[in-house]
Amino acid sequence: MIKFSTFLKEDKGGKNLHLEHIEDEILNYGVDGGRAAINFVQSLRDMLAGSSRSSINMTVKWDGAPAIFAGIDPEDNKFFVAKKSVFNINPKLYKSVAEIDADLSGQLNDKFKVALAEFSKLNIKGVLQGDLMFTSDDINTENIDGTKYYTFQPNTIVYAVPIDSDLGKQIKNAKVGVVWHTTYTGDALQDMKASFGADVSNLNKVSSVWTDDATYKDVSGKATMTEKETAIVTKHLSNAGKTFRKINSSLLKSFLNLQNTFTGVYASAGLKTYNNSKVREGKPVSDAKKHAQGYLKWVENAFDKQMNKLKTDKSKEKVKVKKTEVLRELKKHTVNLSNIVDFQNHIVNAKMSVVKKLNNVRQLTDTFIKTANGYKVTNPEGYVAIDRVKGNAVKLVDRMEFSFNNFTAIKNWDK
Repeated sequence: MIKFSTFLKEDKGGKNLHLEHIEDEILNYGVDGGRAAINFVQSLRDMLAGSSRSSINMTVKWDGAPAIFAGIDPEDNKFFVAKKSVFNINPKLYKSVAEIDADLSGQLNDKFKVALAEFSKLNIKGVLQGDLMFTSDDINTENIDGTKYYTFQPNTIVYAVPIDSDLGKQIKNAKVGVVWHTTYTGDALQDMKASFGADVSNLNKVSSVWTDDATYKDVSGKATMTEKETAIVTKHLSNAGKTFRKINSSLLKSFLNLQNTFTGVYASAGLKTYNNSKVREGKPVSDAKKHAQGYLKWVENAFDKQMNKLKTDKSKEKVKVKKTEVLRELKKHTVNLSNIVDFQNHIVNAKMSVVKKLNNVRQLTDTFIKTANGYKVTNPEGYVAIDRVKGNAVKLVDRMEFSFNNFTAIKNWDK
């Protein structure tokens, strides 16, 4: 059996700067990625069914912002905080207030100054990556459906903690809150490798810092699947397997090679971009054949947009010829592409059965979105499933719900 961890790789040489949706692995790694996705969902099913065979750990995706890195620079053993540029060839690290003032302004400046001062007290070994959840200025007191909460909204989701709870008291007293989710080790920043997950038990306990790991916590036992729920996931996986066997592997490889040519000004012509456009529109793919045909039109429009930007007939003709060649090649893949889309749908159905079960368990905080009519209960952003043998991961997100929330919720910067 091919292990999922063989195919899931972090971006930029092992750095956790981006996670992929599990249904997209067939578009990332072809047949091997598709087979691995099936195996991975099987492991998720086994985990939630209480099987000891599962090699999967689960974490919760927190909707924090910005992403923040903190730890010790191996070059000089000095503590730093940083944004995602930490792993650039010329990394930008903030080791002093002066360095923050020289590069950041506004709220970001204030937040990184607090992070520098407070995270330095934690005695972090190596480097941790997390989501900044709040600084003290972000904490509000709200009455939602008769319950008094301390709330904070780093991005789209509003996190709410009852003010009379122990957690509420901790958050009220904290100057900054962070959820760590990734650990980096290595002798130099450029060579560091990511290990999904973070052990916060060894960090110093500091009242001015509310810190947690992202581990999925099921204290009630409600996340255990019933036989009926397990059977539903199994049925979706069976359908995925049947469709998977219809996919022509050589055509898929050829299709993905063509996808890899969609770079630069043609980057928007990729299938994943087209799929994401449907997610943003809130339109699930119900007809795989229609979706495949729609993709041909999408590619044609991408070339036409580029052609309309050009001024000379010669340059326009060059794009026109390329468009004709690409569309001719893509038409050879419509049947296979339809099967690929069908396969992705079955994986999504299996994934959503898992996500629905995970959402049944209340986590540390309540979660809401802010609307024009008040607060509306919502689920967490999603989850990250980790292969605990190799440490690689994919995200499990209800893309339709979270995309809808992104477009309809009142953000904290909308005030």
